[in-house]
Amino acid sequence: MTTVTDPVRPIAVPDSSGTPPRKRKRGTFSFNSLSPAEKVVRYLLLVFVLLITIGPFLWQLSTSLKGSGEDIYTRIPRLLPSQPTLAHYGEVADTIPVWNYMRNSIEVAVLVIGGNIVGSSLAGFALSRLEFRFRKIVLGLFLATLVLPGEVTIISQYVTVRELGLANTLFGVALPGMIGALNVLLMYNAFRSLPLEVDQAAVVDGANVWQRFVYIALPSVRGTLSVVAIFSFIGAWDDFLWPLIVLTDPDKYTLTVGLQYLSGTFSNNPRLIAAGTMIAFIPIVIVFATLQRFFFKGVEEGAVKG
Repeated sequence: MTTVTDPVRPIAVPDSSGTPPRKRKRGTFSFNSLSPAEKVVRYLLLVFVLLITIGPFLWQLSTSLKGSGEDIYTRIPRLLPSQPTLAHYGEVADTIPVWNYMRNSIEVAVLVIGGNIVGSSLAGFALSRLEFRFRKIVLGLFLATLVLPGEVTIISQYVTVRELGLANTLFGVALPGMIGALNVLLMYNAFRSLPLEVDQAAVVDGANVWQRFVYIALPSVRGTLSVVAIFSFIGAWDDFLWPLIVLTDPDKYTLTVGLQYLSGTFSNNPRLIAAGTMIAFIPIVIVFATLQRFFFKGVEEGAVKG
């Protein structure tokens, strides 16, 4: 490309290949062209967010490992214990039946995960792939339930569970959370992102609705299923208010409810409370570490719009 200059301004002339000249955009911004000051500010913000999110966990872990003769209320907080010990975890197990409570929590979590994977998948597939009357109204009702906090419906839930004869049972604890509206919408969005031509080709080949759901739709949304499983497990494992209302037998308490005895009996020993908190937190870390690869894949699936 050659440039012809006149007394006023240079004029760009296309070259012999006929390619038009490229205009340089003014004010273009690139993330790779950050100044050193901007990079420093960004890293400081990342460190600040990291301290807010990871700081409480590290402090609880440090407190649970500190010995009985070590002061945890120092003027300058110390994360590294000078007398590290695991004795507090053993004291928690000796004080409350922590393994029985953990077994109850696992049973509730398995019921909630199974119900959400099956129910949310079926509901999401029906809303996204099947044509029936009032489909948009049903979808709107699912969206409306997300606005209501759980405390609004907790009384009606308890009355329903009691009338069904499921009060003071682990199944009664798991029943209200076995199908979550948010999980249904996640599966609806995942199924909707699949190409419609695949379903149409399956119909031409003679596949019925169940075969399309099992052999075509489900294998394509395994990432979103893992997201539903993680959210369901965390919700069931961390729930405190609902099991406290439903359960009256201490032998059926879940782990979060059973740990309240530590704060009542050992209110002057925060090391045991921290150790109990870490015992309740470890299963969540294990589940997320196991499914994290599928979790991020599911987040990408949910971001695709059909």
